[in-house]
Parts: sequence; C-alpha cells; structure tokens
Amino acid sequence: MLADGRLTREEKRLTIKLASALGLTEDQPAEIYKAIQDKKESPPGELVSMEDAREIYTKVFEVAIVNASLSRDEFRVLAHLRSVFEIDDDEHVAIETQLREIVKEKFEDPGVVDKMLHTLRDSVGLVGDIFDSVRKKTTDGGRSE
Repeated sequence: MLADGRLTREEKRLTIKLASALGLTEDQPAEIYKAIQDKKESPPGELVSMEDAREIYTKVFEVAIVNASLSRDEFRVLAHLRSVFEIDDDEHVAIETQLREIVKEKFEDPGVVDKMLHTLRDSVGLVGDIFDSVRKKTTDGGRSE
C-alpha cells in the first residue's frame, strides 16, 4: 500500500478492514505504518491459516467492491493479498461467487446490485492480471508491491 509513498483514502479503508480482520489492536496498524516509514523491523505477527486467509481476503474484497468503483490502488492491494495468502484463480472465482451472493442478500435495489456485480466481474480479470504481475516479480527475485 505504501509502494508509491502515500496512503490513499481507498487504501486506508482497506487497511482498516484488514487490521480488523487480522484482529490487530487499535495501536498496531499505526505502529506498523511507523516502522515501514522509518524502515525498521516490526514485531512478527501470528501465522494465518489458509482458512483464515480466505476469510480475510473475502472481507477486504467485499469492502473494496462496496465502493462500486475499484481504484488501481485497491486492485493492487487485493492482488498483493492474493499473493501473500496464496489464493489462486480458482479460489478467487469461488470467493467472487460467494461475494455475488452476499451482495444480492444485502442490497435489494437491483441497480445497486447490478453496479456492484459489474464491479466484481471487472475485478476478476484486473486483480488476476495484477496478481500475475506480483507473482512474477516475486518469483523472479524482484520486490513485490
């Protein structure tokens, strides 16, 4: 999220949801942010199970699509989470399907549902492309975003 040196409003929203989904204390995100800015190590966190990783990714993805217009920064965050949590294309599609059902249940207005589902459809390809780019950089020995 800080690859470009700034934290956008959209990235902040996702950071808040990610911190909540990870069960971080109120102070931990600020401590981690400061450590990154100061280029210092932060204390290691707890390992996340594959099941928890999927749930966390789903929660962050849901927050991203509620905006109904995903920014490039949000796509990058989702792609990075996919990489870190090792969520492959099939798993991403399964999560997208689950989110479609959540969106349909939460919003009764067909216009809102259509707009969000359209955002979801667009996200699959773009997040996949960015994910492939992040995965390639990581396997080539370069830094991921």
